[in-house]
Amino acid sequence: MTATRSRDEILQILSRVCDPEIPVLTVLDLGIIRDVSVENDSSVIVTITPTYSGCPAMRLIETEIRAVLVEAGIPDPVIRTILHPAWTTDWMTPAGREKLERFGIAPPQPRDQHPPCPRCHSRNTRELSAFGSTACKALWQCQDCKEPFDYFKCH
Repeated sequence: MTATRSRDEILQILSRVCDPEIPVLTVLDLGIIRDVSVENDSSVIVTITPTYSGCPAMRLIETEIRAVLVEAGIPDPVIRTILHPAWTTDWMTPAGREKLERFGIAPPQPRDQHPPCPRCHSRNTRELSAFGSTACKALWQCQDCKEPFDYFKCH
């Protein structure tokens, strides 16, 4: 029998799980952890919402969540996926947005604003392609420093 862990302890454990496509972000930074509950029998249920319903990284993220929980002494965690409400960039933490920018990826902006260049912070930017290195990013270029950069698309 394992000792019951608090929700906060579980969240601390989950903070070690990084997004495989953008490894500077944790699953908590992204806001894909929708709920964590500890049942009376000490079982742990983690509810997640993928950034996209077909996100190829989600299976790996589920595996990593399970692995860190088992490693922490939680023998049979339950990982549930919910699709409604759909994930939104509004669920990203401010720390996650800062990490993106430091990593060279412009964080999501309101839909009517051009993303600022993560290098020189100019808003004189233009979209080169709606499709970037992953489905959640677009390719933009700064017109001042001329550097291309990824933009984490708003949704």
